[in-house]
Amino acid sequence: MILIVFHDSSRMREGFQFVVLQSTIDFNDIFEGHHPTMTVGLHCRLLKGCERMRTDVIGRVSFANCDPLFHGLDPKWKVLPAPPSWLTGHLLRGECLIAPIPMADLARNADTLCAIDSIGIASDGGVGSVLLFGDCPVEEMRDIAVPTDSSTSRTLLPWLLSERGFRPRLIEMGPNLESMLERCDGALLIGDRAIHHAHLQPDLVRMDLGDEWLDITDMPMVFGVFCARQDADTTAVSCAISDLEGALSRFENEPLFRQEVIARSAKVTRFSVGRMETYFGSEVRNRLTPKDRASMQRFATDVCGLEGEVPWWVDNQSEPVNRRNAAS
Repeated sequence: MILIVFHDSSRMREGFQFVVLQSTIDFNDIFEGHHPTMTVGLHCRLLKGCERMRTDVIGRVSFANCDPLFHGLDPKWKVLPAPPSWLTGHLLRGECLIAPIPMADLARNADTLCAIDSIGIASDGGVGSVLLFGDCPVEEMRDIAVPTDSSTSRTLLPWLLSERGFRPRLIEMGPNLESMLERCDGALLIGDRAIHHAHLQPDLVRMDLGDEWLDITDMPMVFGVFCARQDADTTAVSCAISDLEGALSRFENEPLFRQEVIARSAKVTRFSVGRMETYFGSEVRNRLTPKDRASMQRFATDVCGLEGEVPWWVDNQSEPVNRRNAAS
C-alpha cells in the first residue's frame, strides 16, 4: 500500500499535514468537503508500506462532526481524514496512532483495540447526520440501501427496525440518495451528505437513528469513539488525547474560538453558519460522559453481540477522568 502525505492549502494556516490513501475513488464523493485539494505548491512524499506503528498521525472522520477537536491542533500532528469505516483499517495496520472509528468496529476488534472514554462522536437524541430517507413510511419499506462508509449505522439500523418489528432487506450501495431510492424503498445516509439532503428534501427523512436509539433505550448514542491499538505507545497516545481535549475545551469555553470553528465548518461544508450552530449546539457533541460509556457497553453487547466488557484505554500514569467519575 502507498500513502501520500501532503499539506492541504485550504488548511495551511492551521498547520495540518494530511495523510491520505492513494485511491481511484472520487475524493469529492467520499471525502465531501473535508478532503485535501491538489494545488500548486503541493508538498508530497511517498511512504512505502507501514514499517512501524505511526505515533505522529491522528485519524479523523472526513465529515464536520469532529471539527471542534481538530481546529487549531498542534501542527506536530499529521491528520489522516477518511470515512469512518476506513479509519478502522488504518488504525489496525498502525497507520495512525488514534482515530475515531465506528462503535461496531470496536466491538468486532475488541481483542486488538481499546476505547478512549473522553472524546468521540455522540448525540443526546437526534444527531441530524445519521438519517433514514424514503418515499414511504418505515413500516412499508421492503428494502433499504445502506452505505459502506460506516459500520455503526449499518449495524444499528436493522437492530432498531427489528425492535419495532420491521425486517426489510438491506442492500449495500454507494452513498447517492437518488440512485439508492431508485432501487430501494429506503436509503441510509451519514455525515455531511445526510445533513445536505435533509435540508433539500426534509419530507424524505423517515428516521434519525440517534432519536430512535434514545426512544428505545433512553440512552445517548455514541456513533464513533476514538480508539488506539492495545499495544500503542502510551506516552504518544496520552499526548494525542491531551491535545484533542485541549482543542475541544477551547471550543466549549472560548466564544470567539467556537465562532471560528463554526465559521470554518460552514465554509468547508457549504452549510449556513446557523445550521452549523444548531449541529454543534444541540445535535452532535464530542465530549463523552459516564452515561455514554454505559450506552457504548449496551450497544456492543445488545447490538453487536460482544461477550464481555468494552476494552478501555488505561493511561499508565493516571485513569481517564470519565472512568474515575463512573466509578465514584
